Amino acid sequence: MENSRLKVAIVVQRYGLEVSGGAEYHARLIAEHLNKYLPVEVLTTCAIDYLTWANEYPKGKTVINDIPVHRFRVRRKRDPFRFGMIQEFVFNHPHREKDELNFLKEEGPYSPALIRYIKKKRKDYRFFIFFSYRYYHSYHGVNTVPEKSILVPTAEKDPVIGLKIFKPFFNLPRSIIYNSYEEREMINKTSGNEDIPGEVVGVGAEIPDEISPTSFRKKYNIGKRFILYLGRIDENKGCPELFRFFEQYIREYKEDLLLVLIGKEVLDIPDHPNIVHLGFLPEEDKFNALAASELLVMPSYYESLSMVLLEAFAVGKPALVNGACDVLRGQAKRSNAALYYRNYEEFAEALNLLLSDKKLRERMGKNGRSYFEENYRWEVIEGKYLKIINRLLTEDGEPPLTLSKRD
Repeated sequence: MENSRLKVAIVVQRYGLEVSGGAEYHARLIAEHLNKYLPVEVLTTCAIDYLTWANEYPKGKTVINDIPVHRFRVRRKRDPFRFGMIQEFVFNHPHREKDELNFLKEEGPYSPALIRYIKKKRKDYRFFIFFSYRYYHSYHGVNTVPEKSILVPTAEKDPVIGLKIFKPFFNLPRSIIYNSYEEREMINKTSGNEDIPGEVVGVGAEIPDEISPTSFRKKYNIGKRFILYLGRIDENKGCPELFRFFEQYIREYKEDLLLVLIGKEVLDIPDHPNIVHLGFLPEEDKFNALAASELLVMPSYYESLSMVLLEAFAVGKPALVNGACDVLRGQAKRSNAALYYRNYEEFAEALNLLLSDKKLRERMGKNGRSYFEENYRWEVIEGKYLKIINRLLTEDGEPPLTLSKRD
């Protein structure tokens, strides 16, 4: 095929059907959609668990959904105590560049074999698309093949973005694919990389053809009204604050309302009659839950783009999001499909408004669906990626790839 000369590598810290969220799931979706147009391979580690980076997958080559996946061993698991000490030091004390490089190594996944492979096989791939700037594979991978690098930073507003090693790093790639306008502004401000071509793209969502709220209610025996949280249940996602706010809301307003949680539990969930944890569910059940809910609640302080928020918009559900997160607040304003809060009083007021006004929820749901269709349909996302690749090919004096799908 005409595009066979343009083999692209997706480089990401974890990869697999068992890896169900975040930048890793984002990377898998992009790999599978780009593979319709040009050959894609994935370079990743043998790790599944993002806390330990223990080698669980076998090393070597496998195939997942028609995409070759090359796995490389992680040299050592993360030592939580040692990593915590180094993180505290580089975030809060004067230090040298080598301390920040040591932070990357300790954060993991530390896989020199993956970097050696990139160096050895650099001529085999036309471009390397690196996901997640803050990890070892991206920093050292981009530094190894800057002339072939496209970076998808998935950056959040946390202390890592301020490390000195990343200012020159963000000026290395050929192009940067941002998840949001807020992420682009943050990276431009911290690195001065406005001269590096960049596009705000994000990611699409796989929406089932048929969605049944009734099926969800029957399957999980949920008859009451409920608000829904989707995602990993941990501190970084703002879950402890959500639990406090929701419990206080129930005490004050005596609402017969449930908070339904879907996702992996990383911290203890309060033993409360109005909080229901269903664990990790199949995609079909997740979308049925969204359709059955009154709204999605997204309490995270740190996001580069919330995929579950886009999924809620896609099925016409409004959302209530943490306004302390610039990205979520920006998505709420641009879509007119979500309200945001900064404290308990605003949380309660916004939740009361949404629960009491069905027409408002319907209008916001309609706004969200239109916003999703305009910006996050897969045809839109694919077109933006292909446009970026073609621009780089043109700069290198090469013919652009054809936009027809491969057989």
